[in-house]
Amino acid sequence: MPSKTGSTSWQPTFEDLGRALRDTTFVVVDLETTGASIRDGSAITEIGAVKVRGGEIVAVFQTFVNPNAPIPAFITVLTGITDAMVLHAPPIAEAFPTFLEFCGSKEETVLVAHNAPFDLGFLKGAAAQLGYSWPNYPVLDTARIARLVLAREEVRDCKLSTLSKFFGTEVTPNHRALDDAKATVEVLHGLLERLGSLGVSTLEDLQGFTNRVTPEQRRKKHLADGIPAVAGVYIFRDSAGEALYIGTSRNLKTRVRNYFGSGETRRRIRDMVSLAERVDIIECATIIEAQIRELRLISEKQPRFNRRSRSQEKAVWIKLTNEPFPRLSSVRGTKGLNHDDGWTGPFNGLTEAAFAIEAIHEVVPLRQCTKKIPLKVSPRATSCALFDMGKCGAPCIGQEDSDQYQAHSQKARHLIHTNSAEVQEKLMAKMNLLSQDERFEEAGEFRNRLSSFIKGSARGQRINALTLIPHLVAAFPVPDASGVIKKRPNFEFICIRFGRLAGSAISKSNVAISQTISSLVETSERVIPSLQVLPASSYEEIEKLLGYLDRPGIRIVEIEGEWALPTFGSGSFYDQLATTNSQWQSFTGND
Repeated sequence: MPSKTGSTSWQPTFEDLGRALRDTTFVVVDLETTGASIRDGSAITEIGAVKVRGGEIVAVFQTFVNPNAPIPAFITVLTGITDAMVLHAPPIAEAFPTFLEFCGSKEETVLVAHNAPFDLGFLKGAAAQLGYSWPNYPVLDTARIARLVLAREEVRDCKLSTLSKFFGTEVTPNHRALDDAKATVEVLHGLLERLGSLGVSTLEDLQGFTNRVTPEQRRKKHLADGIPAVAGVYIFRDSAGEALYIGTSRNLKTRVRNYFGSGETRRRIRDMVSLAERVDIIECATIIEAQIRELRLISEKQPRFNRRSRSQEKAVWIKLTNEPFPRLSSVRGTKGLNHDDGWTGPFNGLTEAAFAIEAIHEVVPLRQCTKKIPLKVSPRATSCALFDMGKCGAPCIGQEDSDQYQAHSQKARHLIHTNSAEVQEKLMAKMNLLSQDERFEEAGEFRNRLSSFIKGSARGQRINALTLIPHLVAAFPVPDASGVIKKRPNFEFICIRFGRLAGSAISKSNVAISQTISSLVETSERVIPSLQVLPASSYEEIEKLLGYLDRPGIRIVEIEGEWALPTFGSGSFYDQLATTNSQWQSFTGND
């Protein structure tokens, strides 16, 4: 039985262990929980573990855990674990010490998990709650190892389900603890086989492999010389001066140096370093200015080693078509989208947009056919099955004229822009009813529709609100070098016009704050208003600014116009749903 002490256990390094992989005892663990983090009150519902040595399974551990709280419906949909299944299970106070006993000592055991921070967060949290000293086992994360070992051409991502298919595991992961742990064992063996071909045979070899510095990194280290420790943007360029990679940092000196050290393990970045011939920098007054400049430069220069922000014009939105009998359509980019249109988004791909459209169709009987419907329909026209199901008023056969149909399109606009409560209430009711009937797959479909609609329309409402403001100046207190905000701090100021960062500045102790603000307002970029959804910037820039304005301690100094969100808009349900989505992604292994 582990001792209940408050002492901090020593964490052995791989060099201290010095064990051959074939002689190492691995305990591969997987947890099922009620949520994404023990810090938000979530609890463990199932523990599965497999002890492996020399490629053979030595022992297996599995137990349900009573979380002493109801299991959320979407968790039951995902895992199949119900309240009845854990009702008579041991509480964590009984299950945890038994699990530790199964694991053994830190000197003999290495813990393995897929996306280890998730599982380790719950295990260490349980130890702290129960008063146990966590043994500080050495830990391997199969997701992290896979990112280093497998090429992008081999696997599209490093989810457990993807790696299971790639390695052809006998056990298929299914969001149950023991099966997922068994699948992880097979993935681990597949990865270790790959590592063996690279000369990795001990734990210290593995550490050296993950932290190795390439000859190109050593040779190019001088590129970081002379870079100042200021906020700004850095641009790696090749011999022809083309931008290879663009990034940003509060401390350019430290950040650029990191690209030439052992901590940089990303394969594509190491390839980028091998091609780089110089590093240019752009000093910025504030970190938010640097981040916005980075977004704009990536969009303009299209550097080949940047993955995000390269294709903002390809983002997916939803809009009501402009015709006598409008329908909902997903479109790429905001060209042609105006503030007065029924639109929302952006969405993370066509699938989420389709889910959101389905959510609206659950509430509004808009037509779903794609054909053009004239004001005067043909007497030979026939309706589709949706009319018989009561999900469409059939304007295609004259059952509704344009004025009657207009009520549906106006309601869709109302749901998207003003009040999303009816969508949330109707889909939640259907999801809960289906879950109670144990029709979990169907419940999951409604969950996907609701999640996609709330996320997309909440984003759209926030973006719309900020782009309608002609002028806004905000201030944020600047902490000192130790991260402490003094009683009389300096401030950083930003000026936003129609959703575009127009300027930024930092106050100085020898200059009046009013003078700094006045200078910022006068020198900030002039932005011309427009009816377009994104009149002056990209949605990524607007969301970056919204994130900045959401920070605790932010102060609005000047504002023209109104900045408000609808009381019952999607944002009012977003916090609850954001937690749900975070939990769902954790359980599905989305890394």
